[in-house]
Amino acid sequence: MKSSVGYLIDRFLKLKEERSAYVIAHYYQRPEVQDVADFVGDSYSMALAARETPCETILVAGVDFMAETAVILCPEKTVLTPEPDATCPMANDITARDILKYRERYPDSIVVCYVNTPAEVKAVSDVCCTSSNAIQVVSSIPPDCQILFVPDQNLGRFLAKKTGREIECWPGYCPTHHNVTAEEIREKKALHPGAPVLVHPECRPEVIDLADEALSTGGILKYVEKSPAREFIIGTEIGLLHQLQTRFPDRVFHIAREEFVCPNMKLNTLANLAQVLDTLEYRIEVPEDIREKAYRSLERMLNIS
Repeated sequence: MKSSVGYLIDRFLKLKEERSAYVIAHYYQRPEVQDVADFVGDSYSMALAARETPCETILVAGVDFMAETAVILCPEKTVLTPEPDATCPMANDITARDILKYRERYPDSIVVCYVNTPAEVKAVSDVCCTSSNAIQVVSSIPPDCQILFVPDQNLGRFLAKKTGREIECWPGYCPTHHNVTAEEIREKKALHPGAPVLVHPECRPEVIDLADEALSTGGILKYVEKSPAREFIIGTEIGLLHQLQTRFPDRVFHIAREEFVCPNMKLNTLANLAQVLDTLEYRIEVPEDIREKAYRSLERMLNIS
C-alpha cells in the first residue's frame, strides 16, 4: 500500500509534467524536496539553471530572493514559489534606501551586493556575487575603488582577508550560520580528530579561522569529491548533508551543530510544491524598471564568473 508521501510524490510529478515545469531546489531544502527537483544547487548554480532551462514555468524551492533572481534573469517565464513566507532575514536587513543614502556620502564607491538581497537592492548595486564567486567579483574591482559589501558582514570580512582589499561591511548576518561558535567547532574537532572542517563563509571569523576551508555549498561538495579524507565536519545548514550522503555514501559527515537548521528553507514541503503547481497561486513578479537595473548587476556577476 502506497504511503502518503508516495501519493504526494505521484501527485507532484503528475502536475509537474502537466505544467511542463522545471523545479529548482537549494541544497538547504528538505531531502524529499531535493529528490523531486530537476536541479539542486547553490544560489549561483540555481541562477544559471533558471536562465538556461527551456521550460516556460519555473518552480523555485528556496527563499524569496532566489525566486526573484529567476524572474530577473527570465522575465518571459512564469516563476512560482511554493511558500510566499519563505524569506531570508539577512536579505531583509538591507534596503535600497540604505544604499542610496550611502551613495550620497560616497558617490564614487562600488557597492557589491550578495545575491541574498531583494531585487530592489540589486537594482541600486553595482554588481552581485554569491559565496562561490565573491572572491572573483571583488578581485575584478579596480584597486583604488572604495567597496561597500552588503548585507553579510561575515562574508564581507572573509572577502577582505582573502583579497587584501579594504571593504566596508554592512552589519547584517545569517542567523543560522552566525549562531555557530568557535567552541562548538573545537568540540567537534576533539571528537573527530583529523576530519577536515568545512564551513560556509557566512560563519563568524573565529569559526572560519578554525576551519580547513570556508566554501560555498557547491564548493564543499567539490572539496569532498577530491579529498582523500573519510570523515568531515560540515559547518553549514543541515540540508547539505543529504547531498553529501547521497553522493558520497562511503564517507562520514558530522554536522557542526545539531540545530543547524534554516527555518525558512524548511517551510517548503512536498504538499505546497504540489499545491502551487495545481493553482499557480504564488507567482513571483518584479516591476520592470527594477528588474532591468537588477539584471545589470546580476549580468556583471555572470560575466565575471
